[in-house]
Amino acid sequence: MDITLYKSKLVNQRSKVTITGSKSETNRLLLLQALYPELKLSNVSNSDDSILMAKALGSESDVVDIHHAGTAMRFLTAYFAIQEGREVTLTGSKRMKERPIKLLVEALQTLGADIVYLEHEGYPPIRIKGKQLANHKVTLKANVSSQYISALLLIASRLENGIELYLEGEITSIPYIKMTLSLLDEIGVESTFVGHTITVKPKIQEVTSKTLTVESDWSSASYYFSIVALSDVGTEITLSSYKANSLQGDSCLVEFYKSFGVETKFFNNKMTLLKSSIGNPQSSVDFDLTHAPDIAQTIAVTCFALGKACNLTGLHTLKIKETDRLVALKTEIEKLGGEVSITEKSLHLLASKQLNAHVSIETYNDHRMAMAFTPLALKTPITIKDAMVVSKSYPTFWNDLQSIGFQITK
Repeated sequence: MDITLYKSKLVNQRSKVTITGSKSETNRLLLLQALYPELKLSNVSNSDDSILMAKALGSESDVVDIHHAGTAMRFLTAYFAIQEGREVTLTGSKRMKERPIKLLVEALQTLGADIVYLEHEGYPPIRIKGKQLANHKVTLKANVSSQYISALLLIASRLENGIELYLEGEITSIPYIKMTLSLLDEIGVESTFVGHTITVKPKIQEVTSKTLTVESDWSSASYYFSIVALSDVGTEITLSSYKANSLQGDSCLVEFYKSFGVETKFFNNKMTLLKSSIGNPQSSVDFDLTHAPDIAQTIAVTCFALGKACNLTGLHTLKIKETDRLVALKTEIEKLGGEVSITEKSLHLLASKQLNAHVSIETYNDHRMAMAFTPLALKTPITIKDAMVVSKSYPTFWNDLQSIGFQITK
């Protein structure tokens, strides 16, 4: 379904929105809950990805289809590898079958896992025969998706000898690795992260019954940072439930959006975004997004709408997401009148005073493309194609936007 957004203005300058739990935290905790059933979770994500993850973990079928859920594919590959006596085929959508998983499979095979490819070498679908993994030393390239690394760490405490993981090369997406280790710590799993080596000890005792509350999703919050940045000085939006000392890498939004005049305040588990000024008077910003690549689309569109140039680096993982996000960004921004150049790991946007109206934005089956371009409706009418793709991470996105003043026709 396509939707059209008319040129909009926020209903008032002090809006409030409640966002459900982080998809990243939820999916990690769902896997840990499957390994340690004594755990209880609150404020879990209502995203398609998390629903698929929970369904897969509870399934008794010998074929598990996770559709477009990349995190679930990586985490479940590791999870099913240690389910002794169970044999599972793990598959997904056409795009999922184009997303590489070879490095994770090889790492698991080093630990002793029994995994074979059913179609193309290095890609899903895969057949997994669960078994006890006795080996504990493994090496993985450090500049790959952090989900490969987290997948290994999440199952490590259930391995006979734990895990000693050496990360080879420059380590990227460190906040997501630290998130995983922090969640392990919360349930009493011991780990160390020194230099390029991560060690997780086996957990002999069961987890004491406890409830863990998932912090709301910072990636979802990014679109409100963009909305505030494109609004009048004095505009406020308050979001629940967030904390200043977040585990989520995308919390770097607080620092990045200062360049666009957005001030962030925390109080009583809430976060208020205030457009306090016109922002950095410089016409260009340079951001290294190595540790937070998921907010690249939001930042690029914000800069385009504000007439700022930007140089975004550290984006090498974007080519293996739901779509090649670098190519998609270049294509859609240029339809709007911008000028973009890309490399394998960076995006460069020239400052533009042109913003074409009534452009239809292709979303490429990528939820973040749909949501990142939506704030442009504060400047010009725009159409979002296949708009319900947002349900992958933020199912109530369109309703929440309407509640704060966006004019939408479905």
